[in-house]
Amino acid sequence: MTVLTMPRRKPPTPEQVRERRSTLHDDIEQGGLSVAETVRRMREAMGLTQQRFAAFFKLTERQVWELENGKANPTTETLTRLGKPFGFRPGFVLISRP
Repeated sequence: MTVLTMPRRKPPTPEQVRERRSTLHDDIEQGGLSVAETVRRMREAMGLTQQRFAAFFKLTERQVWELENGKANPTTETLTRLGKPFGFRPGFVLISRP
């Protein structure tokens, strides 16, 4: 009997992590990223699986999945906790001028 396993992801190098974080910061400044996209990219920048990201931020895997798929309604406290390592904080963003 053959057991199929998922291939292990190679963790990102420190340079890759810095580059991902820098790109994320640039994209945030330009605007237009949803909370879902931002959370997914933060997790990927850290080189973490959903499971490890959840453990790191004291969330459940389901909460991470829901956040990344736009199904969650996170509290300001959760958004603050997630954004802190990246220098982000929740706030209002001007979408367009009337």
